Amino acid sequence: MILSNPLIVVAMSFALLSLAFLTMAFVGLKKRKVFGTTLNFVVTLLMLSISALFGTISIATQGYQALTREELAAIVKVEPIGEQRFMARFSMPDGREKVFSLAGDQLYIDAHILKWKPLANIFGLHTSYELDRVAGRYALLNDETIKVRTMYSLSQDKPLDMPDLRRRFAIISLLLDAEYGSATFINSNSTEEFRVMVSTSGLLIRKAGKETSQ
Repeated sequence: MILSNPLIVVAMSFALLSLAFLTMAFVGLKKRKVFGTTLNFVVTLLMLSISALFGTISIATQGYQALTREELAAIVKVEPIGEQRFMARFSMPDGREKVFSLAGDQLYIDAHILKWKPLANIFGLHTSYELDRVAGRYALLNDETIKVRTMYSLSQDKPLDMPDLRRRFAIISLLLDAEYGSATFINSNSTEEFRVMVSTSGLLIRKAGKETSQ
């Protein structure tokens, strides 16, 4: 539900406040109260700007998952299908499934991680992540330069992209503490099932049923 998103709730709240101040501005205008009318119009614009800011952030962070501890980002089953070729079957926590045909000796996955400042926590913004890309990785550097490269997107399509939004609007930096990427890889030469985990320190891969990272 839309109202389950705290950013949308904040955006709607400021939008309602802007409507209230706009109404007061029109009342002041009818009573010819110039100062009060001007002040209410200014506050209306401020409330609308804040509402638009949180609405935009909400759109830009679609697909990101809240991160408060080490969490499961995906379960991946790897199946070799030839020399330096393998299939990677992703099962996401939300039920989505994706299958990729990859070239290389290893499964490579990376992600975007957003860490918000304490001020942003008040508005429901906490450390979050989104898996970004999956690729086949060659063990030898020379193979990386001459052999087929395969890479696909894991992120969800959205009208606005958070990294691009931060570059375009400096005000976002007042709320965003850090934005960084994290990557991990593991051998793909045998049929295995892996758990892709994510924490505030980054990504890691574990074989299903094992506690130690690979």
